[in-house]
Amino acid sequence: MENYSIRDLSLAENGQKKIQWAYDNMPVLREIEKEFLRDKPFIGIKIAVSVHVEAKTANLVKLLIKGGARVALTGCNPLSTQDDVAAALASEGIPVYCWYNATKSEYRNHLIMTLKFKPHIIIDDGGDLAELLHTTNKDDLVDLIGACEETTTGVHRLKILEEENKLLYPVIAVNDARCKHLFDNRYGTGQSTLTALMSTTNLLIAGKTIVVAGYGMCGKGIALRAKGLGANVIITEIDPIKAAEALMEGIAVMTMDQAACLGDFFITVTGCKDVITSKHFLSMKNGAVLSNAGHFDVEIDVKELKNMSIKKEEKRHNVMGYQIKNGNWIHLIAEGRLVNLAAGDGHPVEIMDMSFALQALSTRYILENGKNLLPKVYEIPKEIDEKVGAILLKSKNIEIDALSEEQNYYISHWEI
Repeated sequence: MENYSIRDLSLAENGQKKIQWAYDNMPVLREIEKEFLRDKPFIGIKIAVSVHVEAKTANLVKLLIKGGARVALTGCNPLSTQDDVAAALASEGIPVYCWYNATKSEYRNHLIMTLKFKPHIIIDDGGDLAELLHTTNKDDLVDLIGACEETTTGVHRLKILEEENKLLYPVIAVNDARCKHLFDNRYGTGQSTLTALMSTTNLLIAGKTIVVAGYGMCGKGIALRAKGLGANVIITEIDPIKAAEALMEGIAVMTMDQAACLGDFFITVTGCKDVITSKHFLSMKNGAVLSNAGHFDVEIDVKELKNMSIKKEEKRHNVMGYQIKNGNWIHLIAEGRLVNLAAGDGHPVEIMDMSFALQALSTRYILENGKNLLPKVYEIPKEIDEKVGAILLKSKNIEIDALSEEQNYYISHWEI
């Protein structure tokens, strides 16, 4: 097995600086590091990681190694790998298999190379390793104890496997932890998506109309940040409860058919396919900007946009313009891939500090308990979730109240 497959090892120095900056701003991981250095829970354990390869992820990998693990790393999106970070890890002897802008075949090959590691545990982001382990690479299951899944999309895919009685190993749904979806999905996606759009386009948000497709935790975060920047926000939804929630937050709610002619920016974050299609392209303003903050590049029908365009032109890095037959230009950001990572640095460091702390502790939980678990998708243990929140508060010298013995009795009994 090759030690690494990356773009350019000479980029390592810059990657090391990025990794150190992130480490300095990740107090929760640093606290868990003390525990892992003391206990060495992963001695003799191989962990395969498929997550966006950037500085925060590098610190998760290095934390697991400090806990005694052998780790192989690959990306989970062809456009989110930062080649200098991959080089920095490879320069330290860590098996890394990824590079920026990989072709479909290169991307798949990197995933396969990572699984040839024959891992005991996988950390997945979107379920790409899981797909291989349930199809073409079942031989790599030989030592697998279980997995942790990072994203809404990945958890959804795994639950489908579970419902069909096809899931082959236990999985901790890290995405569903309160310290994940309340912070990573809402504040992380919200800030990083708007940051990526602003830096990529250099266009003003204030006074513009932003159409957000989907009002789950990620959509809420994007809408909140867009409103804070002065945008007029429209939500499109299929869930009447979520739509009603947006309405009561003062956000306009309508169908995509209705919103298509109104938006200046469009951001899809539904986890579904064909959210914006040809009929919507034809209704859009000249200069409309399309982006996707969902995990896979299927929410905007990019293939149809290309087919119906009469002219194509790169306007800026990561901004491709398509002129359609009515003369209007439609601009697509980062090929319709995950915009905050394909056209930005991803979630803020402090957000991923919490998310990767959950991953690290859940990985230890799977190691210690996985052999006694059925092949199902499990909620993250409450004590892990609360531990991460408590470490974060402690790092900021914040104290909170605790229930007295009488209060504990009161809330756990039905008598008044």
